[in-house]
Amino acid sequence: MKNKKRLTPKQWFFGSIIHIWLGLIVLAVLIPVLWIVGSSFGSSAAIVDVKIIPTNPTIRNYVELLTETGFPQWFKNTLIIAVLTMVCSAVLNMFTAFIFARFPFKGRKPLLMFIMIFTMFPSFLGLTAIYVIALNFGLLDNIYTLVIIYTAGSIPGNIFLARGYLLNIPRTIDEAAYIDGASKIQVFRHIVLPLSIPIMAFLALTAFMGPWFDYIMPRLLLSSNENLTIAIELFNWTDPQSPLFNLPRFAAASIMIALPITALSIFFQRFIVTGLTAGANKGE
Repeated sequence: MKNKKRLTPKQWFFGSIIHIWLGLIVLAVLIPVLWIVGSSFGSSAAIVDVKIIPTNPTIRNYVELLTETGFPQWFKNTLIIAVLTMVCSAVLNMFTAFIFARFPFKGRKPLLMFIMIFTMFPSFLGLTAIYVIALNFGLLDNIYTLVIIYTAGSIPGNIFLARGYLLNIPRTIDEAAYIDGASKIQVFRHIVLPLSIPIMAFLALTAFMGPWFDYIMPRLLLSSNENLTIAIELFNWTDPQSPLFNLPRFAAASIMIALPITALSIFFQRFIVTGLTAGANKGE
């Protein structure tokens, strides 16, 4: 058995510094999470009584959240918006990227440049225009209006990642399919999409997270109680002067909100890094 190579004092010193630094980062991440989890099982609504390890743990906050508030309806509305946006955004982004990556047409590069410039402007600059359009078309207070806006808004930011990924897929595969009589739609559906699962997973996760946490757009377009989202209502719970203020219940809601994101992240974990790195290729 070979002897292990002994570390030099310099290697040991820098190795120790790295491990200490990583340990501090882990603590910085875990402590707030543990505090929220512990708070959700607290029995007192007073801020001074909220602890990582509650004195008298109880699940009452979760029960009250699901039975005495409109949280289930808010959760349902937000979930519908996020899931539909995730599906529509992933497919539409891939289809748009497929056109830009596979079909040379006049004005392709100027259009890509325009899209790149368009992404430099903050999205809130268009809030007034979006509100006026929704008002004129009778689309206010409709959760499906948000799906359309989020899906369309995801194209400029994600098209370059998706296009960069598709440029790594050999065109000879497409050409072989065309020779066999496949149409462009069939190539996209049966060849490109199955080979693009990693980048689609990344796009789907980011498309889900946007609507799930967004506050500004639902606040602007939604008004009736049955259509409100989680972000709108939970924001009302953050005012200490409000009768709705209850930190343990708010913590319980935070845990419930984190569950879908956590599940999706775990499910898509093996695809995320591959899709992001492959999609970062500049290409043509």
